[in-house]
Amino acid sequence: MAWLLLKVLLVGVTFLGCLYPLVNFCFNEETRGQKPNFMIILADDMGWGDLGANWAETKDTANLDKMAAEGMRFVDFHAAASTCSPSRASLLTGRLGLRNGVTHNFAVTSVGGLPLNETTLAEVLQQAGYVTGMIGKWHLGHHSSYHPNFRGFDYYFGIPYSHDMGCTDTPGYNHPPCPACPRGDRPSRSPDRDCYTDVALPLYENLNIVEQPVNLSRLAWEYAEKATQFIQHASTSGRPFLLYVGLAHMHVPLPETQLSADPRGRGPYAAGLRELDSLMGQIKDTVDRTAKENTFVWFTGDNGPWAQKCELAGSVGPFTGSWQVRRGGSPAKQTTWEGGHRVPAVAYWPGRIPTNVTSTALLRAWDPGPRLSCSPRSVLDVFPTVLALAGARLPRGRRFDGLDASEVLFDRSQTGHRVLFHPNSGAAGEYGALQTVRLERYKAFFVTGGAKACDGSVGPEQQHEPPLIFNLEDDGAEAVPLEPGSAEYQSVLPRVREVLADVLQDIADDHISKADYTQDPSVTPCCNPHRIACRCRTTSRTDVAVSRNVRSETGKFTP
Repeated sequence: MAWLLLKVLLVGVTFLGCLYPLVNFCFNEETRGQKPNFMIILADDMGWGDLGANWAETKDTANLDKMAAEGMRFVDFHAAASTCSPSRASLLTGRLGLRNGVTHNFAVTSVGGLPLNETTLAEVLQQAGYVTGMIGKWHLGHHSSYHPNFRGFDYYFGIPYSHDMGCTDTPGYNHPPCPACPRGDRPSRSPDRDCYTDVALPLYENLNIVEQPVNLSRLAWEYAEKATQFIQHASTSGRPFLLYVGLAHMHVPLPETQLSADPRGRGPYAAGLRELDSLMGQIKDTVDRTAKENTFVWFTGDNGPWAQKCELAGSVGPFTGSWQVRRGGSPAKQTTWEGGHRVPAVAYWPGRIPTNVTSTALLRAWDPGPRLSCSPRSVLDVFPTVLALAGARLPRGRRFDGLDASEVLFDRSQTGHRVLFHPNSGAAGEYGALQTVRLERYKAFFVTGGAKACDGSVGPEQQHEPPLIFNLEDDGAEAVPLEPGSAEYQSVLPRVREVLADVLQDIADDHISKADYTQDPSVTPCCNPHRIACRCRTTSRTDVAVSRNVRSETGKFTP
């Protein structure tokens, strides 16, 4: 009953506008100029080939390309999972889903979220004196103590899960299309089981739902505005800050915006990319004006494109997963093919990170020259890298899967992971299972299939024993596996089995968590249950909410 009493208390006071997690922007001479600021920006369903700096066919990311030219671009960078919740949980904990408990997505009616005994990056930095903010998509639990304000973030503005998990009045582009929220007294009927019509998509500011349904056509603008306000307030306070931005782009539905009118006829996806890029330009300009010399910006994606959305899905570039394509099904989001987890990544910190530097790992992955071991990096590396730069310690009593990338960022080292493990994220197999192993330039698949392609085909689930093994240096498209009888295959196979057995034993010996995936309709976010689709709107949103409650020197909260 404790969680229910907490819920009643929070709902009561938040509707009165009296409870906000209190952001301490007080001046502190000891922290000024000593610790760097961090911005982590996570795109949603953005393909590796959607970044123009990666793939010449893409012409819509001028601001991101400029940031890459002024910083460091990683071309062999990987999400820790191939769907939303597991990837985000690993980003914020530095741990694979088999350790942190988050192996698949949470639902609108999910009671739980990222297990409460897992320590987030924001919680560690809070203890180190940082002011912390989160803007955008959360998708790690919205009920009770799983809300971001209780997971280390002083300020939150965004949506609790993917923006296709609730109806809106501006439904945008989806495949198949979904209807707008119902109006009047009669609910609408959904033409597709994947469409939500009963409850509108909510927009939160801290613990309050300030709009339901969200206006998708202006959501990017609101994110930019709130990010700007947060950066400005934090920068003038003298305190270091962490700002984590979970973009809605490029997940469907794609918004109908003024950028949709493309004279070259490239359609809504290109327009969405341009809007994402415009948003990134605004955020970068704010950083450059206010905290350029002391702010580390890390841009990347949560997973690859959602292939079943057809023309509304992004580009995997050369990582086409040809072996799977020939057998039907998708080689992108949800899968462990390169298109599912290899994502764009750019690091930007003027004066600290060398300019116009590109990791050579991809060149090694498919350049026909000398065979060199690849040095991939992972979203799992964000956690230990940020903590090292902040002078904070890793949480005790648990093991981590990422590496501190400081030498790569500042000393141009090409040292990366010798091994990466890619978990099942909703395709064939068991949720979270480490079904694919990357060992230097080799990649071994123990299970394939199970994800839907644009044509509706779902590749048949296939167990591979012995595994399929590809040489990514020669075959980035993952088209032709090594012959099992070849000397190359026979030399790699025992090493693959050894590293997989080692990590599974390490996980078994670790303190692991288990997420609560039970569902209860009563936990669905709803600001007004007496109206169809929970309609409501609060008109008092201003930048005051970012800085309104300041902690006094006595430790008490003052309005």
